[in-house]
Amino acid sequence: MRFLFVIQGEGRGHLTQAISLAQILQAAGHSVVRAMVGLADRRPIPAFFAEQFPAPYTPLTTPELVYCPTTNCLNLGATLRRAVTQLGTFRSSMRQLNQVIEQERPDVVINFFELLCGLTYAFHKPAVPVISVAHQFMALHPDFLFPAKKRLDKASFLALVRLNAIGSSELLGLSFDQQSDVPERRLRVVPPLLRSEVMTLKPTNESFFLAYTTQAGLRSVVYGAHHQQPGQSLRYYHAGVGNPEEQVDDTLTECKLDGQRYLTDMARCNAVITTAGFESVCEAMYLGKPVLMMPQPNHYEQACNALDGQRAGAGIASDTFDLPRLIGYLSEHDTKANKRFRQWQSRVSGLFLASLSRAANPQKTGQSQRTGRVQTA
Repeated sequence: MRFLFVIQGEGRGHLTQAISLAQILQAAGHSVVRAMVGLADRRPIPAFFAEQFPAPYTPLTTPELVYCPTTNCLNLGATLRRAVTQLGTFRSSMRQLNQVIEQERPDVVINFFELLCGLTYAFHKPAVPVISVAHQFMALHPDFLFPAKKRLDKASFLALVRLNAIGSSELLGLSFDQQSDVPERRLRVVPPLLRSEVMTLKPTNESFFLAYTTQAGLRSVVYGAHHQQPGQSLRYYHAGVGNPEEQVDDTLTECKLDGQRYLTDMARCNAVITTAGFESVCEAMYLGKPVLMMPQPNHYEQACNALDGQRAGAGIASDTFDLPRLIGYLSEHDTKANKRFRQWQSRVSGLFLASLSRAANPQKTGQSQRTGRVQTA
């Protein structure tokens, strides 16, 4: 079968998931004909994706998140205002995506939570079937935990999830652990898509903590926590570092973003501190590392990730870079969470290939169901 990927390019999570699924498809004898990568205007394709993705790719101008430069909070108002000023550009992007789908004629389009894909299926209605893949679709599960007292944020988040889901025959919800499917909402629960490099690592347990933040403004937060706990060794990855490593003092090292070095340090560290991105938490769970999940301020989606990760045994959700709390938690961490996660993640290829087969052959699936031979993943 031939597949076309549409990928949200914000952060690294969806891009990494796309690389992993492309590897699964190639190993099964299928092909990825092209990827359309949603990026903010003039933002380049990330280098790690350009190096590792096995098919041609094309940037697609898409809405971007806007953060307050002083508080590091996600600014929803500014995000919406900027999007409104670019509506003409986004309509052009939808036409571009529709044309690529018509030209490539894949068997299935796979949407990695790129909003313009859902909107393209709403307005242009391509004939090619589409399925959507993201942890965000777990928000449609009846057992999903939401942060308390944030009704407007919850409503906005669910609206975004449903817009991304338009046209999809199935929604593949990436989950930290095995949960029941919800057929009436088209939701199938599947394991996370992890990079193959993660699975080749052999974890050790050295005395340092590994930290990773996506926004440069959080550097001051990390520094503040370090100065309150100067005896705890910390290796800190963020985008503002020019050299591979910069030694700040005896126990703090700043590291330039590098996917392989970051994973190697994760395998060596004693615990991980991250802004609750789904991908980083999954990698830490696979390697058996406790995680302090600190959502970006005002970032509702990451707050959901932190609660869900805490429920699944990944670590603790926190509003602050709380090193003393993490240190105190280490002796309480559920060491069986790593084994449960690995067992669940080992099913990823079979479950994904079954879903993609159903999407490519809807008539066969429907006939099997009508005759009582329900195909299960």
